[in-house]
Amino acid sequence: MKNFVVKTLANAAALGVAVWLLKGITLTGNSVWREALTLILVALVFGVVNWLVKPVVKVLSFPLFILTLGLITLVVNALMLLLTSWLAGHLSLKFHVHGFWTAVLGGLIVSIVAWAMHVVLPDEDD
Repeated sequence: MKNFVVKTLANAAALGVAVWLLKGITLTGNSVWREALTLILVALVFGVVNWLVKPVVKVLSFPLFILTLGLITLVVNALMLLLTSWLAGHLSLKFHVHGFWTAVLGGLIVSIVAWAMHVVLPDEDD
């Protein structure tokens, strides 16, 4: 359970940094607490998307991983971010990614920040 909470908080922090740095990724709310709750809920959606969809996409695009020496990962991360944005819209969460190239840059930022958060935060179940 602790691992799940840590990963969700790391994703929330990473998504928060992407929202802060990129004008094309928006998160709106009535108050700071509402925005924080929305960010955590979006992080949960992002975690579910990465858990369910990303492995399937990676398997199906394996030849492209080899051909591009792994650079297709940027596109896969962008697609996961766009899918999260689409699902968030259907769940009435005020999170939106405007455009593919914003999603590519946002996916890169989310990957780097989430990695850094996982290095800093403990992730073992006790």
